[in-house]
Amino acid sequence: MNKLNDYYKNITGNELSDKQINQFETYYEMLVEKNKVMNLTAITEKDEVYLKHFIDSIALASYKDFKKGMDVIDVGTGAGFPGIPLKIAFPEINMTLFDSLNKRIKFLQEVIDELGLDGSQTGEKGVGSCVAIHGRAEEGGRAKELREKFDLAVSRAVANMAVLSEYCIPFVKQGGYFIPYKTGKIDEELEEGKAAVKILGGKIEKTEKLMLPDSDIGRSFVFINKIKSTPKAYPRKAGTASKQPLK
Repeated sequence: MNKLNDYYKNITGNELSDKQINQFETYYEMLVEKNKVMNLTAITEKDEVYLKHFIDSIALASYKDFKKGMDVIDVGTGAGFPGIPLKIAFPEINMTLFDSLNKRIKFLQEVIDELGLDGSQTGEKGVGSCVAIHGRAEEGGRAKELREKFDLAVSRAVANMAVLSEYCIPFVKQGGYFIPYKTGKIDEELEEGKAAVKILGGKIEKTEKLMLPDSDIGRSFVFINKIKSTPKAYPRKAGTASKQPLK
C-alpha cells in the first residue's frame, strides 16, 4: 500500500486519503473473492495486484491531468482496469465502465456501490459519477447517448492499435483523446495502426513510455487526439474490425 501511496504522491503531489486507501483495500478484497468463482484476473497476490493493476492504472496521470467533471470511458474494462483505480484516485472525474460481459458489469456495479463511487458524495451535479454499462464497443460507439460524448477514452484491452482505435475513437468528442495502455514495445504496432487512426478522425500526437516502479514492466501510452468527427460508417458491425482491420 505504501508503494501505491508513494507513487500517487509522486504523480500528484498529494497523499491518498484514508478513504481512498480503504477503497483500494476493499476493491482488492472484492476482486480476489469474486475471482474464486469468476475469471477476473490471473494476478491475485496483493503486492502484484497493487503494482500490476492499481499503480499501472493510475500511471497515465503522470502525463495526463484528470480534471474535475472530466468525462472518461474505459472500453473493455474487464475487472475494472484502469477505470476503477483512476476513479478512486481522482474522485471528481465522471467514469463510465464499458464491457461486453454482463457478469463483469454486475461485479463492477457491486464495487461502485460498496466503494461509494457513484458521485452522490460530491453533492454537485455532473461531478464524480461512475456507471457500469454492458454492451459491445461496436454498438456503444454508435449509440446516440455515448457516441462522441467523452473527453477521454482509455483501454487496457488486448487488441492491436487498428482494432482498438475502431472500438474506442468513436466514443471521443472532437478535441478529446483516446489513450490506450500498451506494452513497452509499441513502434511497429503504431506504424500499422496509423491509417486506421486517421480514417477514424484521430491524430497520433505522441507516445509516453515508463517503467513501473521497482520492476522491469514497461508501459506505453499513445496519445491520440480526436481532430475531426468519426465518419458514420464506423464502428463497423460486430466482429468486422478484428477480421478486417482498417489499413
